[in-house]
Amino acid sequence: MTAYLGMNSRTGHAMTDMAHIKQSVADIVCTPIGSRIQRRAYGSLIFSLLDNPQNPATQLKVMSAIYSAVLQWEPRIALSSITLSGDDAHLAARLIGRISSSNHPLSLDIPLEAGL
Repeated sequence: MTAYLGMNSRTGHAMTDMAHIKQSVADIVCTPIGSRIQRRAYGSLIFSLLDNPQNPATQLKVMSAIYSAVLQWEPRIALSSITLSGDDAHLAARLIGRISSSNHPLSLDIPLEAGL
């Protein structure tokens, strides 16, 4: 994988490859659709699931919302599985897949506290 140079959204410092992909995926997943001016479709539907009971059906909806958002907004990766862990207050998603350009394996843990 070629070194991608991006910017850390909190510090402004340069970041490369996996760190930038993780930042990008976390931003996509934890941004409510409709909240970005000039890019209303950006984000995920996780916020629409806020008040749903935390059961297997809701977990499937959360995984679907994550997959759909990442598929649409992050072309650098291809996901093969998503698993959720934690309790209602500290939910996290583990994303498994591949880097599209190099076919290298990918594993990201994204905290969803901001999203749910």
